[in-house]
Amino acid sequence: MALDLSDEVRRALGDLIAGLKPLCKDARWVRPEAMHVTLKFIGHAVPTGDTGKLDAVRASLATVHSGRPVEMHFRGVGFFPNASRPRVVWCGVQASENLAPLAADIDKVLEPLGIPGEDRAFLPHLTLARMKAARSGGRSRSNRGNSEGLRSAATEMSEKNFGAAREAEFHLFESITKPGGSEYRKLESYSFVKARE
Repeated sequence: MALDLSDEVRRALGDLIAGLKPLCKDARWVRPEAMHVTLKFIGHAVPTGDTGKLDAVRASLATVHSGRPVEMHFRGVGFFPNASRPRVVWCGVQASENLAPLAADIDKVLEPLGIPGEDRAFLPHLTLARMKAARSGGRSRSNRGNSEGLRSAATEMSEKNFGAAREAEFHLFESITKPGGSEYRKLESYSFVKARE
């Protein structure tokens, strides 16, 4: 489940990635059209072809509501777990206070279906790239030397603004793994803002 991005934000992030790519060629960069703000990843919890479970997931998601749309501002560039050992390059998401409860409500309605809840605090972000591990003596290690320029650029962009979005629906996506990276197909959309009575 995820929130979508506006074309304006996708263009800004596409420009950002085009500028960062030459600084670290040993990273797998995400295509802007594939970006979204993940609320819940269910992965293998719903096996391909299990239409019964998928129908139950769809019905449960239709019960999730919030009092207002989610406001998001996309700002800054950083790393998971940190700049010293970068594995993921991200764009920060500063969101209205109802985003984390929305993600928690999705967790709550899916747990009775056997889909485990998250054990980490919800931290909204957009993944820009995943760092490839370098091989050394048969062991994998973080490719730190190749990311110096990237870390420097991220520091300079810690407050850079990449646009904003206001979303009133989230989407159930299917992830399709392809040689060029994952592709996402919307299976269903859910308006989560309660209508005024």
